[in-house]
Amino acid sequence: VQLQASGGGLVQAGGSLRLSCAASGRTFSGYTMAWFRQGPGKEREFVAGFFRNNGRTYYSDSVKGRFTASRDNAKNMVSLQMNSLTPEDTAVYYCAASRGAILSAMTSRNAYDYWGQGTQVTVSS
Repeated sequence: VQLQASGGGLVQAGGSLRLSCAASGRTFSGYTMAWFRQGPGKEREFVAGFFRNNGRTYYSDSVKGRFTASRDNAKNMVSLQMNSLTPEDTAVYYCAASRGAILSAMTSRNAYDYWGQGTQVTVSS
C-alpha cells in the first residue's frame, strides 16, 4: 500500500483544515487506517483511526469532539476534518495503514506497516 497525504497548511487558532490520504491497492478495505501526528520535539501520537474488523472510528482524547475522521473504501481514501484548531495541534500529520493490527494496539505506531509522507499543519495563535 502506498499512501499520499495532502491538505496541510497554516491556519489561525479556531480555524479548520481538512486532510486527505489517498491509498493505492485493491485491498484497501482490509486495512486498519489511522492518522498520527508528530509535534516539534514530541513523539508521534495517535489521532484517529478506523479498525478494520468492526468498522468503528476511534479518537484520541485530545481531538475528540473537534476532529472527524472519515473513510471511503470505494475511493481508497481517508480524511480528517479538523475544527477548532489550537496551536497545540501544530504537527506533521501522517496517515498509516495496518494489515494485522489488533484493537488494543491500534493506537501504537508500531502496529502500522505503511506510512504516508506527512503533511504539515501549523496553527498560529
